[in-house]
Amino acid sequence: MSLLKLFFGVYPYICLTVFVVGSWIRYDNEQYTWKTDSSMLLSKSGMVLASNFFHIGVLSIFLGHFAGLVLPHALWLGLGISDMTHQWIAIIAGLVFGTLALIGGTMLWARRMFNPRIRSASRRADVFVISWLMLTLLLGLATVPFSIGHANHGDPAVMLALADWVKSILLLNPQPELLANVDPIFRAHIFFGLTVFLVFPFTRLVHILTAPFNYLGRSYQIVRSKRRVRAGQSA
Repeated sequence: MSLLKLFFGVYPYICLTVFVVGSWIRYDNEQYTWKTDSSMLLSKSGMVLASNFFHIGVLSIFLGHFAGLVLPHALWLGLGISDMTHQWIAIIAGLVFGTLALIGGTMLWARRMFNPRIRSASRRADVFVISWLMLTLLLGLATVPFSIGHANHGDPAVMLALADWVKSILLLNPQPELLANVDPIFRAHIFFGLTVFLVFPFTRLVHILTAPFNYLGRSYQIVRSKRRVRAGQSA
């Protein structure tokens, strides 16, 4: 079996299977571990900015990848968006949100690594996952100059090949040969991205699957102060 087939024809299914089955088992058997393990009580300095930048950036990148690689090609064309326009949208959005995630992620990584209180309360999985996410992000940003080079030559072939490969995986008809001629940096980014799904069930990332979006629409909590009861008055 060639390495291309192993990493981009078999490995995706290993990662996705572990992601689904592992998350399911953990949620069923270890719900008390299904949490973010927030460390804000230990150190709040810069946390709000770092967390917001990182989460906005990463979530936007994920949605952008989904829109660009999973949605049907015909849909984009039907909306009047040509392949080259699509590629430039992806480049600009990737730079903007990638930079946001990089700034926030760097702050979170440095906090995790060099703040004594945070480091002492961190597990190996915490250090690994933030480091791996940052490497994945850096590899993603490193693909941008190659994408710009392709766009300047009016060549969307790599973008289309990546989208076709993703669809082949989701349709259970893997075609790793589609990635044979793409730049190696794209293949490296894909490998690191797939590995995030592999380690997902064993880290704090699981909280993403049960994000409390209902908080946005719930009623305000009413908080009343406890007043001192005067002597001689009933409570």
